[in-house]
Amino acid sequence: MRTALGLVVLVAAVAVGCGGPLQLQTVSADTAGVVTVLSGSAITLGFVVAPLFGGSGDPMDPRAFRGFGLSSGRLAAALAAAGMLTVPVLAQTAVAVCFAVLWIRRGAQWPVAVVAAALGLITCLLAARVLRSVAGLFLAPRRSRELTGALLVGLLVLVIPVAVFLVSLQWNGRIPGTLVEAVRILALTPLGAAWALPWRPAALTIVIAVGTVVLLAAAWWALVHRALHTVEPPAAARGMGGLGWFAVTPGTPAGAVAARSLLYWLTDARYLANLAVLPVIAVVAMVPLMIVGQPFAWVVLVPAPLLALFLGWLPHNDLAYDSTAIWLHVASGVRGISDRVGRLIPVGVIGTVVLAVVIPVSVGLHGDWAVAPVMVGVCASLFLSGLGFSSIASAAAPSPVTHPGDSPFRQPERTGSGGALAQGGVLLGSLLVSIPAVWWGWLSFADRRFVGVAFWGGLLIGAAVLAVGLAIGALVFERRGSRLLELAEAA
Repeated sequence: MRTALGLVVLVAAVAVGCGGPLQLQTVSADTAGVVTVLSGSAITLGFVVAPLFGGSGDPMDPRAFRGFGLSSGRLAAALAAAGMLTVPVLAQTAVAVCFAVLWIRRGAQWPVAVVAAALGLITCLLAARVLRSVAGLFLAPRRSRELTGALLVGLLVLVIPVAVFLVSLQWNGRIPGTLVEAVRILALTPLGAAWALPWRPAALTIVIAVGTVVLLAAAWWALVHRALHTVEPPAAARGMGGLGWFAVTPGTPAGAVAARSLLYWLTDARYLANLAVLPVIAVVAMVPLMIVGQPFAWVVLVPAPLLALFLGWLPHNDLAYDSTAIWLHVASGVRGISDRVGRLIPVGVIGTVVLAVVIPVSVGLHGDWAVAPVMVGVCASLFLSGLGFSSIASAAAPSPVTHPGDSPFRQPERTGSGGALAQGGVLLGSLLVSIPAVWWGWLSFADRRFVGVAFWGGLLIGAAVLAVGLAIGALVFERRGSRLLELAEAA
């Protein structure tokens, strides 16, 4: 019954995928190009993502052919050819043919349409083979609900901004010019380059489409070669079941610290209380501006940078929340850089997800998508520099916090002002180093030439401060290990 239902759904999907393009012969070239690139990119993304969620084994796993004495190139070509006979690829072949017929009927040169369809199909095939092989090598032993949840969150990070962008457009019965421009950018990515060739056969599009196929083919050959010449440890030695986040993060000191920190951030009421305050801060900051009569289109741009600032500030006292558990790091000789990096991974992931949703929503409400790169640059500078300063502050000046299990709203007694100075220093330092990015962003509203400067400048400032902060924080952690243990036990 399940197989029959799946075949019915597949036939319906192929019918829609083939019938839709053939109905675009009378529309404008931009409309046909937008539909072709968006549809082809979505299908390609599906071939990329689907192997990461599949829990079953790969029937064409290269490791199963070790005893046949085949060369890496010959086996890679044979397995890729066999992949053409799978149901998803056959369905995609029908859709690619329909796209080629559409553009030939619209006047495109038939060699260009055929080559574009072939490149799009080969990209889907090789992407599926590469990702399926990677999933079998690295994800299968540690597949868990935590990993599935992380992948779903990653999809939401991609889907929500796109949905906000589409909803914010003014359609008026036609394809908006903003969408056409966005699709032109998508046509310069590995997902959409091949499908855009009949619409815009530019030299750069051709290079990206062909280069994507070449790189995927090289990656597929390398994976097959590794599978034939590498012997993995027995499954029992690699078993990671039941370890939760420890089964997802890398088996390194930094990975172990990150897994323990993830458990804290997702289950400890003290951490959750800090996260719960962030939406309140964003909303409260907007109210006074609206009361004094500031335009709503500008007020909605405030929450994203404010959230970025406080997200970077959150881990400034992360080490103190460990309480006596810090002895695990000191006694086992964990390097300072491993501790610093591992503790920043949870808040880094959470902050990235939050900002990936808030920034598109703010820009969509603002109405001008040209400010999106500016917002990304400013938020990146505030967030990453905050993480860098927090990495130093949490090791240099941890302050007393509530003990595990106590109410997160209970305030412990403080005997000095060091903790308060560290907290203020993180916020002030993040603001000071981000002044150039904010200034470039302000100038970009009057002169679009500063958009790229604000974007890349903000990213570089944030990355530089983060790198320096991690290095200094690691050094402080290693030199003050015993002192940190005393402070944590006395807190």
